[in-house]
Amino acid sequence: MAQEEKERFVIPDEEGTEHLFDELFRFTVDETNKSYMVLVPVGEEEDDDEEVEVFAFRYEDREDEDNDIAFFPVETDEEWEMIEEMLNTFSEEEDE
Repeated sequence: MAQEEKERFVIPDEEGTEHLFDELFRFTVDETNKSYMVLVPVGEEEDDDEEVEVFAFRYEDREDEDNDIAFFPVETDEEWEMIEEMLNTFSEEEDE
């Protein structure tokens, strides 16, 4: 089975240092119509034996700016719980 090509994103941290991330998965919550993306730092998704730090963001497509994506921090406990649930589901599917 061919590995689908994941999108890569450059996201600056608080100090303005840019970091390269691979998209792990994205999903939209129907009730709130908010979209979320889970990312892993490039180069850290290779080793299956170790825990990999993942980063989650709420995102919005910006059609007016070259189809860019705007990332926003996840701020509520409810959002984090939902993201963790989706991550657990994703991890189980990957293990099969």
